[in-house]
Amino acid sequence: MAMSPIAPSQSTDKNKIVREDTQQLSALGYTEELNRNRSNITLLAQALIISNIPYGIGGPLSTVAAGGGQLSLFVGWIVVTIFYGCVAMSLAELASRYPTSAGPYFWTYQLASPKYRKFLSYVTGWTWVIGNWMTTMSAHFGLANYICATAILYKPDIEFKTWHITLIFVALMIMSVTISTLGNRFLPLIDTCSAILIGIAILATCISFCIRAGAGRHSLYDTFAHYDTTLSGWGKFSFAVGLLPSAYTYSGIGMITSMAEETGGSAIRLPQAIVSVVPVSFVAGLFFIVPICYTLPPLPELIDAPLGQGLAFVYGRVLASKAAGLVLCLLTATILALSCISIVTAVTRVTWSFARDQGFPLSRFLAKVNSRTQTPLNAALFGFAIQAPLVFISLGSTSAFNSFIGVSVVGLAVSYAIPIAVSILNRRKEVMTAQWNCGKIVGPIVNVIAVVWIMFLTVLLSMPAYIPVTPESMTYASVVLVGFMAMAFLWYIIHARKVYEGPPESDSLAHGF
Repeated sequence: MAMSPIAPSQSTDKNKIVREDTQQLSALGYTEELNRNRSNITLLAQALIISNIPYGIGGPLSTVAAGGGQLSLFVGWIVVTIFYGCVAMSLAELASRYPTSAGPYFWTYQLASPKYRKFLSYVTGWTWVIGNWMTTMSAHFGLANYICATAILYKPDIEFKTWHITLIFVALMIMSVTISTLGNRFLPLIDTCSAILIGIAILATCISFCIRAGAGRHSLYDTFAHYDTTLSGWGKFSFAVGLLPSAYTYSGIGMITSMAEETGGSAIRLPQAIVSVVPVSFVAGLFFIVPICYTLPPLPELIDAPLGQGLAFVYGRVLASKAAGLVLCLLTATILALSCISIVTAVTRVTWSFARDQGFPLSRFLAKVNSRTQTPLNAALFGFAIQAPLVFISLGSTSAFNSFIGVSVVGLAVSYAIPIAVSILNRRKEVMTAQWNCGKIVGPIVNVIAVVWIMFLTVLLSMPAYIPVTPESMTYASVVLVGFMAMAFLWYIIHARKVYEGPPESDSLAHGF
């Protein structure tokens, strides 16, 4: 069937947007190198698949048990949504004012005083990159564990060694990098299909859990308010521990800012997607959380779930059927695999943009865009080369590797907080000129709440889920992050201070389109 021609007015509007995007990026100091193939729908879809509600909430369900059970999961989802909603609104303002893939470190440079902006931008950039890299690692390692836990569900006598999981991780990383780089033109479609699959998985979970309840059904009170403070050792503070699954889900909320230079009309569409993902995720999350709270197995059993994969355990226990549990596990594993591809896509742009501004060793090589794939292929391979060897740490210490997961949340959160805090200190003068902003009254309120929440979250993620602390239960997230930043500072002293001048200084034409 022949395609109908585009109406002249539509073509004119599209050309106008293209010209404005090019002029806007030029005013920010960069030239067009990537294809703008992202729309409102595909950008929102990518944000949703990065959040990945079924696994984002379900993966760390064992932590919910430590947090006291249903109360921390249900009420915690509401609480965390409110706080991350403030983070999203704060990031949306900055993304609208400076729509570039450079993201937080670019915003920090533009907003900070000339005396500190170069170094502060460098710190933000490395925190941003480390948070993104660790998000990639935690997603792929989680998928590797989930695949193994699914196999155990179907065949309980099977035994997986740590090196088995490590090899699966490496294979999954290779798959994600390959698809992300070679299939660039199909990625928007993949993201859209992935978002649809999330809806199907949530609906399937909701219906099947309402029909079957192998572990029994709870009363209305216990469904929403059961709270056991005896399991974690933290007493009444256990509720805070139970917030972590919700925080993991929303932690990547700002990662799509790295897609700014592949989005048409990004000064409007990017902030719209960042803000829209919060209410959409919240509603979808309720349809997933409530059935789980209604049928949740005993908390001590959940804590001892194979490989710590609470969702696979719950599927098998609640549905009381290997076949039914296997179907839902395979569906959520497929979604997580697609999520890994989207995460790698976003993280590759983060690596590429920081290299473009001389933030890395071999920056010129890493900043090249491959002419055949139209993607930052070198940056993708560099990210893989950094992350793949780190997973072998899990062969020696599971707790040490689990710290990388905490670093992913802390790294992203801190990289969000720095430009937001600088904007507050700057009296929000720049974001008030953005096409999308929260206004003079709401803006300062959500900015302050966002920074305070991130400070609290950073402390929370540095604490162990269980006390008394053992070498295996200890959380080394803060130590690992400090270690990474120490290496970044060392590189800064050795070489980066000579070549890193920060991103280009924004021209006044960067807004007003």
